[in-house]
Amino acid sequence: MAKGYWVSVYPAISEPERLTDYNKLAGLAVRAGGGRVLSNFGRVVAHEAGITQRVVLIEFDSFEQAVAAYESEAYQKALVALPDGFERDFRIIEGID
Repeated sequence: MAKGYWVSVYPAISEPERLTDYNKLAGLAVRAGGGRVLSNFGRVVAHEAGITQRVVLIEFDSFEQAVAAYESEAYQKALVALPDGFERDFRIIEGID
């Protein structure tokens, strides 16, 4: 079965400390949903139109599990805590077997 991944890119973060509440709630929701954080706040080398700001990569055992974790009540509560003014590109993608 192909794994599922959450991929988040934050094009600009002016006040990262404002993400504290979201990060706590999202971390709990990800772990409860079976997710594993593979990359967070790591170094980035961007090419072409790439973005060097924060990139987060989370792995799940399946695509369906990744979707269910996003739709969970716990993660929806985390989204409410995401502060206004933050721009992010969030995707759920299916890996290759």
